[in-house]
Amino acid sequence: MKSIYSRLLIGVTTLLCLVSGQAQQNFDDVEIHTLHVRDNIYMLVGSGGNITVQLGTDGVFIIDTQYAPLSAKIAAAIRELSDQPITYIINTHYHPDHVGGNENLRLVGTTLVGGNMPGAVPYSGDGAQVVAHENVLLRLSGAMGGEAQPTAIWPTNTFFNAEKKMHYNGEGIRILHQPAAHTDGDVIVYFRKSDVISAGDVFRTTGYPVIDLAGGGSYAGTIAALNNLKNMMIPEYGQDGGTLVIPGHGRLSGLGDVLDFREMVIVIHDRLRQMIDAGMTLEQVKAAQPSRDYDPVYGAETGFWTTERFIEAAYQSLSE
Repeated sequence: MKSIYSRLLIGVTTLLCLVSGQAQQNFDDVEIHTLHVRDNIYMLVGSGGNITVQLGTDGVFIIDTQYAPLSAKIAAAIRELSDQPITYIINTHYHPDHVGGNENLRLVGTTLVGGNMPGAVPYSGDGAQVVAHENVLLRLSGAMGGEAQPTAIWPTNTFFNAEKKMHYNGEGIRILHQPAAHTDGDVIVYFRKSDVISAGDVFRTTGYPVIDLAGGGSYAGTIAALNNLKNMMIPEYGQDGGTLVIPGHGRLSGLGDVLDFREMVIVIHDRLRQMIDAGMTLEQVKAAQPSRDYDPVYGAETGFWTTERFIEAAYQSLSE
């Protein structure tokens, strides 16, 4: 396995030479931080979506891959935790900060084909499987509009129904599709034995929910996904302890964090609903500042997802 990881380091070094100097400098400054969540579950934080890592004798199971130029650092962080190969990569949706490293980290790994059965060949050497909802593949391939992305980052294994179940490293794993939420391909991944959920971008602690309308997202679907997430969680006492949630972006969370975020989303929804039903235009809604009391916690005036962009997307979604 050391030789496989070494080849990745060489490949990513070559990749870094191909990106712009500014982008390379930005990624050079990024550090990958590792947080032990519970049992054999870890959370990797860098640039892009949080990565969930499950370890065990079957291999390494990861959720999301951040950006491609960070793959060497991510692989090194995983190597600090385990010398087992990566066998499964789950994508929670199609955005580049969650799937950009698919090719590099897939090539680090191998496909599990025989398990521990006597005489079986446990690994095929063909790279890890990349699992996602079918809509992730359709988005990345351009089949649902937009520009097609390189085939090397596409999922290799998809499902199209409400849930995919797996048993890996000694515990049951539920991969649950959340229709028309952040996007139309979102999944929540629940590790039953560890009582840990990897929520993807249906839940984040760093800002307002991102509603990707072009990617099939909606405000109503976001609320439904947050309700599903809440219903899966069991606290130890009050709103503390019990089920832990790794958000798409932000800090490790418990039920209280999810309830606070969900409450904010619902309150702003109800305000917007009243304004839209009263016939207010988008500019009038912006002037009324329906999110003003939440802006100090979730708002942003700069960056990709500003408060203004959130209100615009929410208004459009609810108007439709």
